[in-house]
Amino acid sequence: MLSDLPTAPWFRRLLVAGLILGVLLLTFSVLRPFLVPLIWGAILAYVAWPLHQRIVLWFRGRIGVASLATTSLVTLILVVPFVWMVLLVRVEAIAAYAHVQAFLASHPTLPPVLRDLPGVGGWAQDLLNQLASDPTALRQQFLLLMEQSSVEMTRLIGGAGRNVAKLFFAVLSMFFLLRDGPRLLREATAILEGILGPTIRDYLHAVGSTTQAVVYALILGALAQGAVAGIGYWIFGVQAPVLLAAVTALIALVPFGAPMIWGSLSIWLLVTGHLLQGAGLVLWGALLVSWVDNIIRPLVISNATRMPFLLVVFGVLGGVLAFGLVGLFIGPVLLAVSLALWREWLEQHQSPAAGGR
Repeated sequence: MLSDLPTAPWFRRLLVAGLILGVLLLTFSVLRPFLVPLIWGAILAYVAWPLHQRIVLWFRGRIGVASLATTSLVTLILVVPFVWMVLLVRVEAIAAYAHVQAFLASHPTLPPVLRDLPGVGGWAQDLLNQLASDPTALRQQFLLLMEQSSVEMTRLIGGAGRNVAKLFFAVLSMFFLLRDGPRLLREATAILEGILGPTIRDYLHAVGSTTQAVVYALILGALAQGAVAGIGYWIFGVQAPVLLAAVTALIALVPFGAPMIWGSLSIWLLVTGHLLQGAGLVLWGALLVSWVDNIIRPLVISNATRMPFLLVVFGVLGGVLAFGLVGLFIGPVLLAVSLALWREWLEQHQSPAAGGR
């Protein structure tokens, strides 16, 4: 009887399942370093797909050449402005640091309106006096802050070398996904439909629509915040309003990131005695810049996916904490798929009950 054990049907199925699981785990181990660039490449390919379709027509159906042209165009649009902005920010940051040091060297005092504020005014003046009395205090505080946040920032965005490698593999993945994506999607859909049934098409549609909505909402919301903030910077006399608007748009890709920029600039204006401009920028940022984001992102994401805004916020922030910057898109997509599964389960269990009544 023991000799029949290895040929038993349940044993063969268990052996095959174990072998498949082992192959999948080994495959995951091999592909794990490239998963994030692959996801970025898939996101870029999906967003650029309408443009790619037109380029395919221009090249009369030559998919390979059209994919290369689309990849090059998207890379040029994304990389060149980003590099330009990084170089400008570096120059402006050095100038701003020197300006702050010169301001502290003059032993400044807060305007009476701010200095006389109960509780906050005295603390702010003491802090300003401490910074002014020790020219290196600001640098030490800055270095301490960078040291405390370096681990989190490195985990979030990675080092420069890793980011260059990720960018290369993301662009490479984008090219092959543009070229072979439709065939891969058909094959994956057929396999998943054979395992999970025809409802998998609804889930794939939820993934696609959510990814598109999240990407468009993040980009449109960030650009709108940057544009409105830039107008405020120009109105209230902030130097380099165009550059700061671009920085605001970049930071605004993360929810609640834009107030870090216009809030810091408002504080600087108030501390340096420009009370009207500082108060005006605070109101401008709170009433206009923030509300632009609160209007665009919920409208685009919620209308496209029927997701509550609270889930959108949780998906974006939780995704960033769990997966890094790519979690901006992974988080809402995962919640959208979970919501689709929940709604599908409700429909399947409510329909028989309704029929019974």
